Amino acid sequence: MPAESPLPVTTISRSVEVAASADEAWRLVSDLPRMGELSPENVGGRWLAGATGPAVGARFQGNNRRGWRRWSTQVEVTASEPGRRFAFDVSSLGLPVATWAYDVAPAGEGGCTVTETWVDRRGRLITTMGVLATGVRDRGAFTALNIDHTLQRIAAALAPE
Repeated sequence: MPAESPLPVTTISRSVEVAASADEAWRLVSDLPRMGELSPENVGGRWLAGATGPAVGARFQGNNRRGWRRWSTQVEVTASEPGRRFAFDVSSLGLPVATWAYDVAPAGEGGCTVTETWVDRRGRLITTMGVLATGVRDRGAFTALNIDHTLQRIAAALAPE
């Protein structure tokens, strides 16, 4: 398959303070099968090729849904530093889609800050196919809203009972 034409890189990053330790927050954001509880678009997925959890090089199939539209992506973990950072690259049809990262840092009285970052790595082909598959024309704006929503759910999931 020919290489895609590069597009300008878009990066979106947002943060939230949560009432949990950095280790607790990291365990939540690195639990990819559970991401479906936190994300408005991802509905979970499964570890592949014998992987059972977050480790550099581990692969995961992510399942996504928006209305009646459904699609899957391939994920490879690129950073797995307990209590600090979890990141992964997403691809579709063997072509790059995005890099996602969760950085966790201690903050305040036993809490921490969780920063979610998305780097758009799509070329023209995946950008065009993505509109057809997802129905989203402005992926950057849509992703910014989804990150805000996901961070709210992370904070709620980690809130003391």
